[in-house]
Amino acid sequence: MRPVAFLTASCVLEEHPESREDAWEHTLEMAALRPACKHRMFSLEEVIWDDPGFAPEAYEAVIVGTCWDYMEKPDLFLSSMEAVSRQTRLLNPFPTLRWNSDKIYLSDLARKGVPTVPTIWADRATPETIAPAFAALDCDRIVVKPRIGASAWRQASLRRGEALPGAEALPPGACLIQPFLKAAESEGELTLLFFDRVFSHGLVKTPKAGDYRTQSMYGATEAATEPPAEALHVAHAALEAVDGPLLYARVDLMRGDDGGWKIMELELIEPYLYPEQGPFTGAHFASALDRLLAKNE
Repeated sequence: MRPVAFLTASCVLEEHPESREDAWEHTLEMAALRPACKHRMFSLEEVIWDDPGFAPEAYEAVIVGTCWDYMEKPDLFLSSMEAVSRQTRLLNPFPTLRWNSDKIYLSDLARKGVPTVPTIWADRATPETIAPAFAALDCDRIVVKPRIGASAWRQASLRRGEALPGAEALPPGACLIQPFLKAAESEGELTLLFFDRVFSHGLVKTPKAGDYRTQSMYGATEAATEPPAEALHVAHAALEAVDGPLLYARVDLMRGDDGGWKIMELELIEPYLYPEQGPFTGAHFASALDRLLAKNE
């Protein structure tokens, strides 16, 4: 068997005393990936990414998996992944991880003509940066997100004229400000999964009534779907804007107020792969891994 490390975090292990509410997603993902990898003679082993005893050189490849606490210690994460990349094959590659770890990558996609949501970039989420954003974006409701973050961590939806929440509910540092899209509540978010840039499966994530967040930990639901051709076209345009190999990619889209599909996130670091909605997730993942490692031999 060919040893491959699947990097994760202690907070997503269900047996851990401080496991996240959505730790079950990691369990489901491993249940889909491990047998499929074994079929292709890969031994997929869970490894805590910041475990001091982790020895990358012992593995043929290291996959950045469910490292869902990386945004809390981004400098350590990036330095650790750079060190791993010097010792073995890292997937996705380190330059891709570094680029994708900061949501400023959305401005790169926009410059390359990929449809994205209008965005204002700010050093801090303060009254001085948030108040003018409503006029600049020509809207009465905005969403403020950390530039380094995931799972709606330290994210806030605000209406024109209302008081800001406490600092603990806002991004801790550099942030982005976007108009709130009506589709967030009416249609939800479309998520498309790719392995080695080949489309695998799609789903719609619908927030619970009264919320706009599309993560299961906030009560959102998911349902498999066949994506519209226009959405697939936008997703492929986003992937084509990225150089290098991509073992996996998750593209999150939402319909803009103009009716066109917009990139909300291009997840190239640690996306949940939604095996419940993609019965062939494991097979597609293992096949892509086999192809990419063969190219490196």
